[in-house]
Amino acid sequence: MSLSIYQIDGQAGIEIPFFDVGVAAGDPSYVQEYFPDSINISQALVKNPKATFCVRVSGQSMVGAGIDDGDLLIVDKELQARDGQIILAVINGDYTVKRLLKKEDGYYLQPENPAFQPLRITQFMDFRIWGVVTGLIKKMA
Repeated sequence: MSLSIYQIDGQAGIEIPFFDVGVAAGDPSYVQEYFPDSINISQALVKNPKATFCVRVSGQSMVGAGIDDGDLLIVDKELQARDGQIILAVINGDYTVKRLLKKEDGYYLQPENPAFQPLRITQFMDFRIWGVVTGLIKKMA
């Protein structure tokens, strides 16, 4: 698997108009044309700028979690990974994005696609958690 890694350097970021109301995903709702606030995308998505980076996903093992091939993941190296979180891990030199699960017999990396099998972490693997996935950036066609 090939991943591109992008460092987030803590710059001020970009401010864009922000309309803080729920947007209907079903029946249309009335929307005002006035945007009373703005949102700083960097500040909204990045809590620890010096410990945060982006990776580009390659593959389909996490489609059930809404993570598709080509998406950008925001990963925070400072956060402690917990059971049930999606993480970026390195196993024997290969990067992978999976859900970390703790079971009675140990830890597993759980894909979110039934075409892929869970991977049990063993003492014989060179296994490291690079960070916790804290955000997802999708480019719409």
